[in-house]
Amino acid sequence: MTTHSNDPDYTPPSAMPEYLIRYATLRQLQIFEASVRLGSFSRAAEELFVTQPTVSMQIKKLSDALGTPLFEQLGRNVRPTEVGLDLYEACCRIFENLANLEMKVSDHKGMRRGRLRLCVVTTAKYIVPEVLGEFCRKYPGINVTMKVSNRHRIIERLTSYEDDLYIMGQAPEDVMDVHAHPFAPNPLAMFAHRDHPLVGQKNIPLSRIAEEPIILREPGSGIRDTTLRAFDAKGLRAKVRMELGSNEAIKHAVAGGLGLAVLSAHTLSLEGPGGPVTLLDVEGFPIMRRWYLVYPKNKDLSLVAEAFVQFALNVEEKVREKLQQQWPLMADALADCRDSRAVHRSRRRSKK
Repeated sequence: MTTHSNDPDYTPPSAMPEYLIRYATLRQLQIFEASVRLGSFSRAAEELFVTQPTVSMQIKKLSDALGTPLFEQLGRNVRPTEVGLDLYEACCRIFENLANLEMKVSDHKGMRRGRLRLCVVTTAKYIVPEVLGEFCRKYPGINVTMKVSNRHRIIERLTSYEDDLYIMGQAPEDVMDVHAHPFAPNPLAMFAHRDHPLVGQKNIPLSRIAEEPIILREPGSGIRDTTLRAFDAKGLRAKVRMELGSNEAIKHAVAGGLGLAVLSAHTLSLEGPGGPVTLLDVEGFPIMRRWYLVYPKNKDLSLVAEAFVQFALNVEEKVREKLQQQWPLMADALADCRDSRAVHRSRRRSKK
């Protein structure tokens, strides 16, 4: 490797930011970036484990160094000025480059370090921790944060570039251009209390299910929309007993004998077939969906995020086997899902 110090023709970059190097610090840039990204000095202070006065003081020093305000007051809120937005974009590039450098250095030392920020839809919290657990055992030096939220809030975070990767049941391609990598099956099945008279019956007509009280998620839920579409496709109307805002609440309602519900099989991963809620064999079910790793097409992934994407794409077989062991009734549907994914991969390779 050639060293620039021994090259008589080498000159340092003409764009060397001597003023910022002398009067600004990386810590100030970190505090500023968090304040813009989180939209609040107090939230930035909480994330960085400093006091709010410290955040305000460091922002003021950075503003003084640049000779221009970085935020403007709007009532009780603040927002970045035009210069502040330019600085924020520069900070994102700086920190991404430094994160990649840190990971490359760690690779040379035989370990991998870095930070991964995930944001996942509510139902995905039943599967993602297992994947993360294996990933962190493989790369113990990586610091992972995972936020759980509803689809609407995740789309807001996605369009604001707040996280590295997003895990969803359906990619929001109508909102922005995104990469969406399917990485695990997400079967939606009809569940009932294990003492329900329909348990054990084969290929139950959906018209029979329409006679039973149904428990739904709140409006806006992807599982709710899928459930109602399944009834509409057969010209049936679901007899909705109640709407609940969480999968846990629905599981308890089904366990209490209040009705049937369509749930992701992953929501019952801990209880398994021995719990109070069990799977019904209903025509048209399970409805096979997938989990997707999503990120904007115009976003360059960090090395850590790329490592997680590659890792997650290799866990599908393990996830499918676990589901088949827990719910044998899903075996055929899961096998079809595997075959269709093999065809998808083959087509993707042929395009390359």
